[in-house]
Amino acid sequence: MTQEPASRPAPLHWKVVVDCADPQAQADFWAAALHYEAEDNNALIERLLELGALPREATVEFHGRLAFRDLVAVRHPDDPYDEDSGTGLGRRLLFQRVPEPKTVKNRLHLDVHTASGAREAEVERLEKLGAGVLRRVSEPAGEWVTMTDPEGNEFCVH
Repeated sequence: MTQEPASRPAPLHWKVVVDCADPQAQADFWAAALHYEAEDNNALIERLLELGALPREATVEFHGRLAFRDLVAVRHPDDPYDEDSGTGLGRRLLFQRVPEPKTVKNRLHLDVHTASGAREAEVERLEKLGAGVLRRVSEPAGEWVTMTDPEGNEFCVH
């Protein structure tokens, strides 16, 4: 008797969530930094408001549209998204408001990879968007620049 191959479970959908003080400002920075798009949840929010499932004070205006006050995501522009909710179905970063400030080094960070020879130009562009240079690293394993976003979260530019 031959055994049928075991079916593999479908891969799980995931996103990276970043705690922050100002989700909209973080979304603007990271959308510009990565050439991503801020998600437009306006239609979903209007439906939730009409149903009474969301209080008006839980919303803000963001780029002329309604947005959740305490969270906003950015997504890769080529990835699919749910047209009814505006929620991305692929590569995403979600910024959520938390009451406490950042106090310690990140345990998880993003690495941004540039084209060959373009690292310094990218670092300059990111500085103009509000990032800061924390340190420049040159070691046998490679070279990169460790930077901070406008709220102090570390990321590396390779």
